[in-house]
Amino acid sequence: MKKDRIYLFDTTLRDGQQTPGIDFSVEDKIAIAGMLDAFGLDYVEGGYPGANPTDTAFFARKRTTRAKFVAFGMTKRAGISASNDPGLAALLDSQSDAICLVAKSWDYHVRVALGCSNEENLEAIAESVKAVVASGREAMIDCEHFFDGYKANPGYALACATTAFASGARWVVLCDTNGGTQPAEVRAIVDAVIAAGVPGANLGIHAHNDTGQAVANTLAAVEAGVRQIQGTLNGIGERCGNANLVTLVPTLALKETYAERFDIGIDADMLTGLTKLSHTFDELLNRSPDHQAPYVGASAFATKAGIHASALLKDPRTYEHVTPESVGNLRKVMVSDQGGKANFINALKLRGITVAKDDPKLDRLIQIVKEREATGYAYEGADASFALLAYRTLGSVPDFFHVESFRVMVERRYDANGQLKTVSEAVVRVVVDGETMMSVAEGHGPVNALDLALRKDLGKYQSEIADLELADYKVRILNGGTEAITRVLIESTDASGARWWTVGVSDNIIDASFQALMDSIVYKLLKNRGEAGKVAAE
Repeated sequence: MKKDRIYLFDTTLRDGQQTPGIDFSVEDKIAIAGMLDAFGLDYVEGGYPGANPTDTAFFARKRTTRAKFVAFGMTKRAGISASNDPGLAALLDSQSDAICLVAKSWDYHVRVALGCSNEENLEAIAESVKAVVASGREAMIDCEHFFDGYKANPGYALACATTAFASGARWVVLCDTNGGTQPAEVRAIVDAVIAAGVPGANLGIHAHNDTGQAVANTLAAVEAGVRQIQGTLNGIGERCGNANLVTLVPTLALKETYAERFDIGIDADMLTGLTKLSHTFDELLNRSPDHQAPYVGASAFATKAGIHASALLKDPRTYEHVTPESVGNLRKVMVSDQGGKANFINALKLRGITVAKDDPKLDRLIQIVKEREATGYAYEGADASFALLAYRTLGSVPDFFHVESFRVMVERRYDANGQLKTVSEAVVRVVVDGETMMSVAEGHGPVNALDLALRKDLGKYQSEIADLELADYKVRILNGGTEAITRVLIESTDASGARWWTVGVSDNIIDASFQALMDSIVYKLLKNRGEAGKVAAE
């Protein structure tokens, strides 16, 4: 059976930039466009040339080789011809393969936002599409607020869609701009559009996630006949975000109900780069990846409970809906006080440690983990610390360096200008190969000062930790009062893109932080020697 082609349209660089706190530079856009192009998407929408200097510079040349490079803008204004509209001219001057025009399809918006008649809006749609087609570009229309517009005035919403198609638009994209439409409504309305004369092979869906159903709405539209889907990397976008292509792509590719009917243009080899694509994008945004993200999260194929882990070892299909390797992820059996021997044996095996089920050292390791977790440690969230504990209990860890002592001081004082300041200073004495070195550092708070001082001079190992960065720092108070037990989790990364987590627990937050910092550095040194398990550094 011949499969229907579904075309993948990425709007990370345009709609995704509406995310609060995200503002791409030209260099960012070039890097992201290259990532999307290499992954195999069909369309990469780059932004709005003419609207700002960044997008205008970005469209000064074509930024993709495989994907079609898409410029975004508005239809011409009412009362002005297409040839005299400066916004449309900027789109036609851009180095793009296709132009996506946003058009009002809700008569309420036509009246309030555009201030023109319904007929003038239809004329603007028709003339703008014809101008794009005449320029030799692929034309598409984003019917903004289409689903709300249809529910308010179905005849006019359909007129906007059919006018765009009749004028030569390759794609008529139905937008759930407010993100409130439900999957059953999406399917029924898409059916109505197809019945009105726009074939499914020319329809797209652009869903927002305001009810958490952008992916579900996109799939409902596909079932109804839509053949272009729009979304963003990791679901970024204004308000609650857009449909997440990182979830949609593997669902369409790996789930038989879709895979047997549709071709998305991304083969099995390309799909194995999905986790790297998702995590690299988060790294570019300077944020930690979502551990529970479907398919690509660090916890997506992680099992904690002992009975689940035992079954997983016998046959991964018992608790995995797809293989982690198919999307470039890793299987992880986590260790905790809930885990039985199966968890521990598998976790050790993944680190290259073979241990017999009746080995007393294994029993000792399990006992230590259970005792420590009873006092507040959380090894399921700190796999690198577990790796070090296992190496120390079952084998050995090289004595790279020894911290002889450290001191942290916090002083609150007035500076020379009479401004009140709080200054943190740390002093660390480290012994490497019998040589004692003392490092002093000031930081933004006592933990930062301690981190800077600890990593300031490790002698012959200093160059090995030059690319070590602390990506995240979390503190949790485990009980009440100023004498409370504190748990510190630290996420670290290095130039390879690997990430690992370490933990420290103490009734002193500085001591807890120090434990986690030490584990992070020692793990990094082990990793550099290829001795650390890949599961701990994902």
